[in-house]
Amino acid sequence: MIYSIATVCLSGTLRQKIEAISKAGFRGIEIFENDLITHNGSVHEIRSMLDDHGLEVVTYQPFRDFEGLPAPYRQKAFDRAERKFDLMEELGTDLLMVCSSVSPHALGGIQRAADDFHELGERAAKRNMRVAYEALGWGKYVCDYRDSWEIVRRANHENVGVCLDTFHIFSRQTELDTMLNIPGDRIFLVQVADAPSLSMDHLSWSRHYRCFPGQGDLPLDKFVANMRATGYDGPFSLEIFNDQFRSGSTEKTARDGYRSLVFANQAIEKTHDIEPEKISTVSPPSEIQFIEFALSANEKDALSNILAQLGFCHTATHRKKDVELWRQGNINLVMNMEPDSFAQRFHQQHGVSVCAVGLTCHNVNAMVERANQLGFPPVYGNPETDTHGIPAIYGPGESLLYMVDDADKPAHWEREFVWHDNVQPQGFLNRVDHVATTMSYEEMLHSVLLYRSMFSMETMPTVDVSDPGGLVKSQALQTPNGSVSFTLNSSQSARTVSTRILDKYAGTGVNHIAFATTDIFAIAEFMQKQSSTTMTVTANYYDDIAARFSLSDDVLKKMKRFNILYDEDEHGSFFQLYTTLFAGRFCFEILQRNGYKGFGAANSQMRLTMQARELAG
Repeated sequence: MIYSIATVCLSGTLRQKIEAISKAGFRGIEIFENDLITHNGSVHEIRSMLDDHGLEVVTYQPFRDFEGLPAPYRQKAFDRAERKFDLMEELGTDLLMVCSSVSPHALGGIQRAADDFHELGERAAKRNMRVAYEALGWGKYVCDYRDSWEIVRRANHENVGVCLDTFHIFSRQTELDTMLNIPGDRIFLVQVADAPSLSMDHLSWSRHYRCFPGQGDLPLDKFVANMRATGYDGPFSLEIFNDQFRSGSTEKTARDGYRSLVFANQAIEKTHDIEPEKISTVSPPSEIQFIEFALSANEKDALSNILAQLGFCHTATHRKKDVELWRQGNINLVMNMEPDSFAQRFHQQHGVSVCAVGLTCHNVNAMVERANQLGFPPVYGNPETDTHGIPAIYGPGESLLYMVDDADKPAHWEREFVWHDNVQPQGFLNRVDHVATTMSYEEMLHSVLLYRSMFSMETMPTVDVSDPGGLVKSQALQTPNGSVSFTLNSSQSARTVSTRILDKYAGTGVNHIAFATTDIFAIAEFMQKQSSTTMTVTANYYDDIAARFSLSDDVLKKMKRFNILYDEDEHGSFFQLYTTLFAGRFCFEILQRNGYKGFGAANSQMRLTMQARELAG
C-alpha cells in the first residue's frame, strides 16, 4: 500500500507542495487539475520535479461530467478524455479519476453510464491507462458508492474500477457492508478524509470542513477494516478541502497528513514487497503528573502568592537548578527560572507561561517508539544538566509533553529535588482535572491529531461558546476513563478573550488550569480568608440559576458570596470558580464534580465576559 496525498490539500505553489509532500514521507501524489493548470512551467518540468523527489503520481484528477451525456456532449466528453490521456502519459501516471456527473445535460440510468464507462475503458486500454469512478455526495444521479460500483460491475472492463472516498460515503450516511462485495482488484483508488459532524449541504461541508483522519468525527476505523477485508492494496490517499490547510504551513500540514494516514491505518508504509509495520500499541496516560511554568523571578513571586492562596506549598527545591516544586494533593507545579534552560528560552518567546506538562504513561519505551512512528520525534534535555532522563515530544505551541514512566513514579522527584521539612500543603485540591489552551484553528486540528494518535485520547463534541468579541470554538479531549483531559479553544475573531490571550503569548498558550476538589465551599472560604481575588459573577446569573435548578437558598447564598458557578447534566452536578487572570494570560479554575461529565460549557459565556472586562481594565 502506498501513502499518497492530493495537491489540493496544501497551500503554496505546485513546486512547494511537491517538496513538502516528499519531505513528509509520502511516496504517492495526486495531481489536482487546477494545480497543474496554474503551474508556470511545462508538464515535462513537473514530471522532472516529481522524479527528483521520488514521488509516484497515483492519479490525475478530477475528470468531471463524463457519463450519461446525450449527443453532441457525449462525443465531446470522450474527446476531453483522450486529451487527458495525452497529458497523463507525459505526466507519468496511468490512472484518471472520474467524478460522477453534476452536468445539467446528464441523463440518468445505470446501464447508460455503464456503457459509457465500457467505451472509456476500451479507449483507456489502448493507451495503457485506467479509470477510477467516484460517486460524489452531490452527484446528479450517482451519489452513492453502491451505484458507482454497480456501474463499474456492469461496465465489465478490467481498465475500469471504483474510487472509494470516505467523505462521500459518510456524508450521506451510507452503509459500509456493501464494500465487502467489491473485489480488492476492482478498487483502483481509496481516498480518506475526516470531518466534523455538521448539518449542512454536502458540497459546502466537503469544500470547507474536511480534515485529516483523526481530526474529525467520522468512524474511519470501520471503513479501514472493510477496505482491508476486500484485499485492496493500492494507494491510500488524502483528498482534503480545508480552508485552514490551504492557508497554513505547507510543510506542517503535509507532516500532519502523513501521520494521519499512519494513524488511520495503524501501520507504517513500507515498500511494495514488504508488509506495513504496525505501529506500537500504547495505553492512554493515567494522570497529569506535573505542570511546568516558565517565568522570571518577579513573576515567580507573584505566582507563588496566588498558589499559596489556593493552599499550595513550596515543598521542594531542585538540587542543582533554580527550580521549585509546589504541591497539593496529587498536583505538582514546577516553577523553572533556570538560566539557559528550555523553560527560559520558552519564556523569552512567550513570556510567563506553561512550557511543559508531564503525563504519567505506562511503558514509555513503547510510547517513544510510537512517537517516532507517527513523526513526533522525542526530545531529551541536555544530558549534562537534565538528569531526569524523561523523554518528551513537542505539544501545542512547541511546549513539551513529557512522558513519565509510571514505573519510575515518584523516583524522579526524590532523585532531583531536596525536600523541605515542616511543610504541610492544604488538602483542598487533589488532582489536575484539565488544562485549557488557546490556539489558532489550524493548531487545534494539529493538536487534536496529536492527542488522539499519540495518547489514544477521545474527542468530545465541539461546542461554540459566546464571547463578547465573537464566537470561540472549544474542543475537549480526554482519556477513556476521564483521568486526563485537555480543552482546546480557538476563535477567528480578533476581539475575543481567546485571541487576545493568543496575542499576549505571541502564539499558543494555556489559558486556564482546572484543579479538582471534593468541597468547593471549603476552599472558597479559605481563599477568601487569604484575600484571593476571584472572578466576579453577576447577580443576574444567580437569578437565572435559581430559576433553572432546584438549589436551596443556603447554597445559592454561598455561591453568590464566593462567585461560584453551577451546572448540571444527566450524570450529576458541577460547581466551579475562577481566579482572576494572572498577567492577563491564564487563571486557575477550582471545580467540584458530583458525577458531572462535561466542562461547564453553559458557564463559559459568563467566564469570557468577566475576563473580557478584566482585560479591558
